[in-house]
Amino acid sequence: MATLHARTRQIVRRLEEAYGIPVWDRKDPVDELISTILSQNTNDRNRDRAFTALRTRFPAWEDALEAPVTDIVAAIRPAGLGPQKGPRIRSVLHTIKEARGRIELDFLRASPPDAARAWLTGLPGVGPKTAAIVMLFALDMPAFPVDTHVHRVTGRLGLRPERMSADASHAYLAGLLDADQYAPAHLNLIRLGREVCHARKPDCPHCALNRLCPYKRAHPRIAGTVRTTARKR
Repeated sequence: MATLHARTRQIVRRLEEAYGIPVWDRKDPVDELISTILSQNTNDRNRDRAFTALRTRFPAWEDALEAPVTDIVAAIRPAGLGPQKGPRIRSVLHTIKEARGRIELDFLRASPPDAARAWLTGLPGVGPKTAAIVMLFALDMPAFPVDTHVHRVTGRLGLRPERMSADASHAYLAGLLDADQYAPAHLNLIRLGREVCHARKPDCPHCALNRLCPYKRAHPRIAGTVRTTARKR
């Protein structure tokens, strides 16, 4: 395990050398939660367009709670899946209001991380990834979110057991890093997955982790590293 810890840190450092240490804007916890719900099955640009439209239409979350759900669906259209995301957002806001008397999550800052995670995952449709994102990027709590890209890339790098689920990977991968590495590692792994380590055809020859990744050696044809020999005539 000690070797895996060291290798994980080496990978994180190499990504920081290649991409730098990412910066991000901190949102209010409720804003981060709703933004993360909007991000499902869409790209960052459409998520941000939908979130901006939603906040423009409803300057206060209580306004969204009192409006017809069709108005929420219309506002978030750029993110796609409005008929599914709109009712989910409405249900989340309603649950928070019922539990707290107002729509806010700042009270979680005083909770132990495990308690905060349990509270968040108790909200309708909020799973481990969404909870971890809110904890890490809005509540300043230690958590390592695992999305599709992070799960794929860490599997190819051999940082987790091959058949480990994304949900189980959150705690496992968090244990391989120091807490101050969670955010930059998460963001840089996502960037690697989006730009280079694609699901169907990874661009291994141009990967910053080319020499550290066992996937390239195990799957040379998929990785595009097969050497061909000219036929003798």
